[in-house]
Amino acid sequence: MPLPLLSSLSWPPEAYLWFKTLHIVGVVVWFAGLFYLVRLFIYHREAADLDPPLRQAFDAQYGLMERRLANIITTPGMVVAVTMAVGLLLVEPLWLKQSWMHAKLAFVAALLAYHGFCYRLMGQLQRGDCRWSGRQLRALNELPTLLLVLVVMLVVFKGQFPTGAATWFLVALVVFMAGSIQFYARWRRLRAERLARQESGGAPA
Repeated sequence: MPLPLLSSLSWPPEAYLWFKTLHIVGVVVWFAGLFYLVRLFIYHREAADLDPPLRQAFDAQYGLMERRLANIITTPGMVVAVTMAVGLLLVEPLWLKQSWMHAKLAFVAALLAYHGFCYRLMGQLQRGDCRWSGRQLRALNELPTLLLVLVVMLVVFKGQFPTGAATWFLVALVVFMAGSIQFYARWRRLRAERLARQESGGAPA
């Protein structure tokens, strides 16, 4: 059935509320999966520095966890979120004529590309040819947070998207949180290296 014909159908009064409810549930599940999936990538990548027996065991375990998370939680959440979003647009087709919706759809397209890229990284990690470092993956893990903030702001403010001090404060807060995570990861790595050198230097010959 063509999309214009679908949008002209008479929907029951509760259709919008059901689509919205399931859309929110799908978004929550989708983002929960995306956040944890890249975190698993970080641990998987850093396991490459372990001794071969441990590395093989961690590779197998992280690979299994990544596949299950991606295929059982993250992707189904994405499918529900996108499908229910289509339902919302069919109930409220006039949204497609508004600029805030155009911007939101652009950010959603970026999230879908990010989702696909996560599958590519997962395949590289499982083949052992991933060139991304743990630090780069940590930075990558902050991207969906920024996109989530922008999408939520567009949905809440719609055509009156704020550009004042509060908006810049929120953006600065997200950037600060991302930078803090990077700083903490670097500090922890340097501390571990320093302790390892001290133990090596103090070990008996």
